[in-house]
Amino acid sequence: MSVLKVIEVLSNSDKSWEEATKKAVEQASKSVKNIRSVYVQDQSAIVNNGNLTEFRVNLKITFEVN
Repeated sequence: MSVLKVIEVLSNSDKSWEEATKKAVEQASKSVKNIRSVYVQDQSAIVNNGNLTEFRVNLKITFEVN
């Protein structure tokens, strides 16, 4: 039987939501082992002078607890 835990992580990028998601998983994997999945709960963006300048994601990361 596996035991899984879920943490919530916020991340941002100046390029895309996909890059913000990738950055969050890369950073979380430095201290969290056995990451199994990621669920993008929310996406938002900052607009300055009519341009998207920052992409933000709110993620749930699931990992196995040993």
